[in-house]
Amino acid sequence: MENALPFWKTKSLEEMNPQEWESLCDGCGKCCLNKLIDEDTKRLAFTSIGCVLLSNETGKCVDYKNRKRKVPTCVQLTPKIVKEITWLPRTCAYKLINDGKDLYWWHHLVCGDFETVHSANMSVKGKIKGYDNKIKLEKQLNYIVFWPNEVPKE
Repeated sequence: MENALPFWKTKSLEEMNPQEWESLCDGCGKCCLNKLIDEDTKRLAFTSIGCVLLSNETGKCVDYKNRKRKVPTCVQLTPKIVKEITWLPRTCAYKLINDGKDLYWWHHLVCGDFETVHSANMSVKGKIKGYDNKIKLEKQLNYIVFWPNEVPKE
């Protein structure tokens, strides 16, 4: 059974158990950045503004277990939500699997190292320029960034 395919290549999001589901997250933190949507064009723009619980030092949520209680607007991903929302970055493992694509080389399930997402420059670590509880909505246009949807070469 040495050549068996990994679970993300054989299961849909709905078929994954809780451990598989959680392990699918690469820890990039991009989903925890504020996003702006143009009302006219419906175009999505990421900002370098993080959720109040997103650490710039680690690129991770500082209280993942209690995030929904502390930040009621936090969206807990489920297979249904992944299919409905349009704001996940194109590098998101949940989005990739939902769209029938494979994980990128920096994903810990592929390379075996949780830090590769950071060394590949694919996470928010060190890139957060402000927090949503400090920057008013009308000023957030000044923080639009394009790197959350960029994909580096191998």
